[in-house]
Amino acid sequence: MSATLASLRIRNLALVEDLLWEPGGGFIAITGETGAGKSVVMGAVKLLLGERADRTLIRTGADACAVEGVFLLPDDSPVHGILESGGVEACEDGRLIVRRVIGATGAGKQFANGSPCTLALLREAGDLLLDLHGPHDHQSLFSRERQLGMLDGFGGADPRKFCEARREWLRLSDELRRLSDDAASIARETDLLAHQSQEIAAAALLPGEEEPLLARRKTAANGHRLAELCGDLATRLGDSDDSIPARLTGVVRIAKEIARLDPLGEGISAAADEIFDGLQELARDLDHYAGSLESDPARLAEIEARLDVIQSLKRKYGTSVDEVIAFGARAAARLDELRGREERGADLDKEIARAAAAMHAVGTALTKARRAAAPKLQALVKGHLADLGFAKSGFVISLEPLADPGPHGCELAEFLFSPNPGEPDRPLRAIASSGEISRVMLALKTALAGQDAVPVLIFDEIDANVGGEIGAKVGAKLKELSSSHQVFCITHLPQVAALANSHFIVTKDTAGARTTTALVAACGPDREVEIARMLGGKASSAHAHARALLSAAP
Repeated sequence: MSATLASLRIRNLALVEDLLWEPGGGFIAITGETGAGKSVVMGAVKLLLGERADRTLIRTGADACAVEGVFLLPDDSPVHGILESGGVEACEDGRLIVRRVIGATGAGKQFANGSPCTLALLREAGDLLLDLHGPHDHQSLFSRERQLGMLDGFGGADPRKFCEARREWLRLSDELRRLSDDAASIARETDLLAHQSQEIAAAALLPGEEEPLLARRKTAANGHRLAELCGDLATRLGDSDDSIPARLTGVVRIAKEIARLDPLGEGISAAADEIFDGLQELARDLDHYAGSLESDPARLAEIEARLDVIQSLKRKYGTSVDEVIAFGARAAARLDELRGREERGADLDKEIARAAAAMHAVGTALTKARRAAAPKLQALVKGHLADLGFAKSGFVISLEPLADPGPHGCELAEFLFSPNPGEPDRPLRAIASSGEISRVMLALKTALAGQDAVPVLIFDEIDANVGGEIGAKVGAKLKELSSSHQVFCITHLPQVAALANSHFIVTKDTAGARTTTALVAACGPDREVEIARMLGGKASSAHAHARALLSAAP
């Protein structure tokens, strides 16, 4: 089962106040007087497909208009994947409900299965659901890329492998171009980075080494004075009768005598002993400290030189030794990268050659498939054109080789048509007659029906500028299409409308000062009346003709 448009609800859009339409399947005809509002139906469908809204279409007196469509989707429809990627909840019972609300002020809103969505998502899903062909909707048929896509669809050719191969070839070629364009700047940057990384590496910096060096420099610079102070303090802590320990000996002796006479004085004696022991420890520390003092001018010069190196590097590469080391690591890594790019450039030529060969191999196979499919599609379309009144018309599919592979292959297609013998084949875009181009499009659609994945087709006045027997043949082709698609046709031709599986009439009524458009099913006598109206009147002959058309319909 292919997807179908199950229902369409329109509120406050142009002349429509509130309309609910459930069209059914097969071939559906829509008719009505000129100006009754058939274009409103097309406008509503276009809104469901993500077309930008025109606020002037909001019904007078209403604050907003709304359009809602319900599509029935098969389980294997690719639309499911698009909805899922857009964060839309899964379809319930295979249904997709699309709703657009356009307010008189502010931004409009759109929903898919109740979830807010973007217009881009509606357009992407709509491209897979519905194909609309109106008097101004043939531009895609004129596109050579679209024509090539039609040929590929008919012949079963898949250009995706070619596109992937071409993207890889372009990517590699672009990479080589950037390398070539940047060669001079890369050389300059390489030289600079080599100098920077070598300069930092030669210094062999150690994390945190600057602070100890600064401390040692301060000590070495004050070495003479520190030695004098150490000597003076050593004298005061020495063995002379006037030294501090000698004087403290008497203090200790007196404190011990106090403790001997009064146990409560033990604390005084212990404190005196602690002071005496502390002086002895101070003397030992002083001796060790004095021995560690650096007073060698040569050693001071070494420290100064090392600090000068560190200061010079900090001025260039960072505010601390750690930052300089980090800069050096980054410079070395970038240098390796640039040298790798130089080596990469040597390998790219080979990779580009391999990618080009792969692209041309896939392109050659694609070209072969297209050349095999073109005469078959050409003959099929000519047969359908003959059915549509172009018995001796010409239809040719030309494949023009490209000097360089394009995004879709190594050639472009051009559909050429000549309506009458003796006339030259001309590109479709050069055909001025809307009736001719409409029938060519219908012939193509019919020929491609088996490969056309879009399930719903809407034709708006495709029968323009044709009539009589040709109109009946147009209707027959639409009927044929409806065996594999849901086909809607807005038509003025009774021969077309009579062949439809179901028939709806657009009516316009005025009540008071308001005009309202409605869409009603034409069944039984009502359908005969409508067909008779389309035939030109209420005369009995028109009704007889209408009955004949309806009874002859399969």
